Amino acid sequence: MTNLIECSAAAYSCPLLIKHLLNSALLRAPEQEIVYRSQARFSYRDFRDRVGRLASGLTKLGVQSGDTVGVMDLDSHRYLECFFAVPMMGATLHTINVRLSPEQILYTINHAKDDVILVNGEFLPILEKIWDRVEGVKALVLLDDGGERAKTTLSLAADYETLLAGADPDFVFPDLDEDTRATTFYTTGTTGLPKGVYFSHRQLVLHTMALRNAITGTGKSARDPADAAAHAMYSHGAVFAEVTVDPDFGLVRVSRLVGELGSLGYEVTLCKQPDPGHDTPAA
Repeated sequence: MTNLIECSAAAYSCPLLIKHLLNSALLRAPEQEIVYRSQARFSYRDFRDRVGRLASGLTKLGVQSGDTVGVMDLDSHRYLECFFAVPMMGATLHTINVRLSPEQILYTINHAKDDVILVNGEFLPILEKIWDRVEGVKALVLLDDGGERAKTTLSLAADYETLLAGADPDFVFPDLDEDTRATTFYTTGTTGLPKGVYFSHRQLVLHTMALRNAITGTGKSARDPADAAAHAMYSHGAVFAEVTVDPDFGLVRVSRLVGELGSLGYEVTLCKQPDPGHDTPAA
């Protein structure tokens, strides 16, 4: 027996997908800068361009929905771009743990069934040690910060910036099921072989919203409608947000809030607070 709530035919339903997080950033702060050390500065608008180019470039290398893309890199803007582009195209991002031993790294690459690996030049020696036992990897892409090109005996399909420069920025990211696998990573293997763990699009979106609310909120009080909505949506794992709007909140801010929540796939009901100067009718 089921006890499902019937939805109106006009109700807007949308899965929780990583691409909706990017849409929100483009809507609210398209010129906000992303800074990577002294190496790179670009806006969210530029970031979307690069994410599209990365997805197009990976497609040229044969990556398709359901494939796995491994990454061996430092904390860089490239890693951030991979966290969006790879899951958004329907593939799985394997964040290869470079602190594991070469033998454990080999195990995780083969177990995750990586199809393509993006590797920082600093970690090429690790791959060289194990490459003759790596299974199924179709291409390697070199990542670097523009210094002297790393020397290697391995065959490289492309370097990262060249791959992006020759790719289409207008990649059309598909609508996926929110339970689609987005990322995979492995434990340190202290009690045996490393254990693989997955995150879905839904899990990562909810986690992101929870962190946003915990770290920043809107800079106001806990009674602020935007903060209350984000907290309620995460706490209850809901795809519905009831937002109580203070009379002086302002129409423009209300519209912006509704637009942001809508871009994340939430159905929003707005309820105006009763005027404290008037008695509320008895029920």
